[in-house]
Amino acid sequence: MSTWTAGPGRARTAGSPWRNWAGNVTSRPVREVSPASAEELAAEIRRAARDGLRVKTVGTGHSFTSIAATDGVLVRPELLTGIRRIDRAAMTVTVESGTPLKRLNVALAREGLSLTNMGDIMEQTVAGAVSTGTHGTGRDSASIAAQIRALELVTADGTLMTCSEKENPEVFAAARIGLGALGVVSAITFAVEPVFLLTAREEPMRFDRVMSEFDELHAENEHFEFYWFPHTDNCNTKRNNRSAGPAAPLPRLGGWFEDEFLSNGVFQAACSLGRAVPPAIPAIARISSRALSARTYTDIPYKVFTSPRRVRFLEMEYALPREAATTALRELKAMVERSPLKVSFPVEVRTAPADDIALSTASGRETAYIAVHLYKGTPHRGYFTAVERIMTAHGGRPHWGKVHTRDAAYLAEVYPRFAEFTALRDRLDPDRRFANDYLRRVLGD
Repeated sequence: MSTWTAGPGRARTAGSPWRNWAGNVTSRPVREVSPASAEELAAEIRRAARDGLRVKTVGTGHSFTSIAATDGVLVRPELLTGIRRIDRAAMTVTVESGTPLKRLNVALAREGLSLTNMGDIMEQTVAGAVSTGTHGTGRDSASIAAQIRALELVTADGTLMTCSEKENPEVFAAARIGLGALGVVSAITFAVEPVFLLTAREEPMRFDRVMSEFDELHAENEHFEFYWFPHTDNCNTKRNNRSAGPAAPLPRLGGWFEDEFLSNGVFQAACSLGRAVPPAIPAIARISSRALSARTYTDIPYKVFTSPRRVRFLEMEYALPREAATTALRELKAMVERSPLKVSFPVEVRTAPADDIALSTASGRETAYIAVHLYKGTPHRGYFTAVERIMTAHGGRPHWGKVHTRDAAYLAEVYPRFAEFTALRDRLDPDRRFANDYLRRVLGD
């Protein structure tokens, strides 16, 4: 195998194919590179241009779409990690793009700081998370990308560009959720705040009650989400609100039993049984939906917002206008009940306030997210197609990193600022150095 290196970074001819976390996307890059600085990253992009190769960056591969797949140069940001600086006057942290969210959260907590909101897993790199629009749930606080105050971007000609509300603001407006189409992110500056406590209240609730009280539950809680178990009338709700304390974390044994043994170990076995014997799934769902009991605990944010997710699955998620959420969910439930489908994974529902990012799924409108999952290896097209039909009827916007079939013609209708983004792409990447089949489908060419 031939190799090439410049400075402390690494480059090699690609050997085995790259696969994503779920195993549903494979690609064969010509070479893989691991630059150790923004300058090395820029050099690799210029080299790819000389060789006539396209460039994509991949973090931990947690996207279910082929957004990171390439037949050219695959950039692995494993050496672009760590905190560059913490500015306590501005209350910001600047972090290298390949830093895993988990490492960032732990480091910030050690400094007495925290992000305001985050998603429910923290395995992704910071750049991968923001570039695909990763979000949690929040009445007032939005996605991870909405917490960005500046970012550093290497564009197609190898230029290192910094953008913020004051510097290159038109790029900043789009590049916070850039899909890898505008350049390669090398560093991100996030807003942070002093670390705080959240009290989580988890409680089983019937589906009809959640539907009738959805607006109230959203309005009364800083962070509300719930899971509905198909083939049942059972939901598990979670309300997270800031607390004056004292901290009251989950007991080590109790937390392990519910979050690891039940939610991962037993659930893995149940999913495997359901895949092998689909008619058993409704009975398994009824048992699973009753296994988790009510509980309340208080801890620092990342220990409340995030949970381990070790059972591998495929996922589709759509962002709807928040006022359409309960109607769409009732339609989804009715569809499952009248169909022969057997669905082993719960449906996840979260919310977000409107934001001002061009291709954010919450751009310009208050949003509810409806996410459906199926266990890895389970045929998914019938279920996902039926769900997508419901979601698109309500003007849904698909998550950029999760399974969907939408194209540029559809997306231009549901994103008012779609043309603004594609015009910027034409300016920053006229030769489509960062293109791939997925971006051609969703952005056009």
